[in-house]
Amino acid sequence: MENYLIKNVSIVNEGRVINSDLLIKNGRIDKIAANIQPAFLVKEINGEGKYLLPGAIDDQVHFREPGLTHKATIYTEAKAAVAGGVTSFMEMPNTIPPAFTQDLLEDKYAIAARSALANYSFYMGTSNENADEALRTNQKKKNICGIKIFMGSSTGNLLVDNYLTLDKLFRECEVLIATHCEDEKIIKQNLEKIRQENRPVVPSDHPLIRDEEACFESSLTAIQFAKKYNSRLHVFHLSTEKEMQLFTNMLPLEQKRITAEVCVHHLHFTSDDYAKLGNQIKCNPAIKAPHNREALWKALLDDRLDLIATDHAPHTWAEKNEPYEKAHAGLPLVQHSVLLMLHYVKLGKLSIEKMVEKMSHAVAICFNIEERGFIREGYFADLVMIDMQTPTVVSKENILYKCGWSPLEGFTFPASVINTFVNGHLVYGNGVFDESQWGQRLTFNR
Repeated sequence: MENYLIKNVSIVNEGRVINSDLLIKNGRIDKIAANIQPAFLVKEINGEGKYLLPGAIDDQVHFREPGLTHKATIYTEAKAAVAGGVTSFMEMPNTIPPAFTQDLLEDKYAIAARSALANYSFYMGTSNENADEALRTNQKKKNICGIKIFMGSSTGNLLVDNYLTLDKLFRECEVLIATHCEDEKIIKQNLEKIRQENRPVVPSDHPLIRDEEACFESSLTAIQFAKKYNSRLHVFHLSTEKEMQLFTNMLPLEQKRITAEVCVHHLHFTSDDYAKLGNQIKCNPAIKAPHNREALWKALLDDRLDLIATDHAPHTWAEKNEPYEKAHAGLPLVQHSVLLMLHYVKLGKLSIEKMVEKMSHAVAICFNIEERGFIREGYFADLVMIDMQTPTVVSKENILYKCGWSPLEGFTFPASVINTFVNGHLVYGNGVFDESQWGQRLTFNR
């Protein structure tokens, strides 16, 4: 393995920006100091004028393998991730077949071990019928990120709406429980009301169907279960102002038993964008009215929302261009999440230190990830070098998602990803990939 010395770079880490050298040896951060003089052979990289960030850790992606590989594969989407500065991902169980057994879950790890350029973990899936099998994850606390409960509709048989099943999972699960919270009954009632208006249902109806009340009632239910059993609950992709009252900033993240995530598309788009983008921004939970976006930003900055992710969910262009009710829900985002948040850094919406906290540090703390998420001596060298002076324009030519499109096409980011290191390996440098080394399975300090 090649060793590296990054010279004179601005390191963003743990609330500070310092100018320093950084030495990478045998896949780890060996030393952080000024004027490092290594006693062994290194490849030197000039970091002058650049920022060095810990690689982003995306706790919610859909990479579609196995079974849906016409949309994406672990290889294609992890490649897009590292090009965008995401060095680790945690992937969802709603593939075909769903990850409903420990054996099927391990099959996904095996695929990643031979094809993922980023580090990886996979959630155990739950259904109304597989609680006992899902709870076998308790025996694997160290090497599985958690179990996923879809409390709103999903593909296949992943909706868990049986309260006895939910009670058992929250009572007995010893690992993190991650939830998608939308109330299926409210959603169906809202859809039926619109159908009775005798007009076509269109993309702009999406936030009226999957409305604030559907999200709030489901999130409240999950939190009530978690409080009843002191479960470790993490609520995915919060999207409403009303839900923000359910979360606290009165405890440090390390002490929270209930944590919350926001996704980049809910921080960027609003319901006003359906007029231009239509089904391109159809996702669950829905992108909603502008006041919700403002409330999410406020909660992110005051730490009621703990971390930022993508819910990267690619579909083919044909699948997105069906009539609204048939169009698939989800956006491809993992290649552009870091750059999108740097756009808001440039606008002064948040500091680069806060961005790094929410996309790297907080994810590592929230999931108890071992030796990642920070720029610390001895930690794995998962690092991203950013040029804040060179813009990036999203175009079909530079989109790496297998689906080949992005709702951000034509958008100009104020920065570029120059280098991405995964476990000390320069997997992406100046637009060129080195695929001689795959990522590693994440481990957890539980």
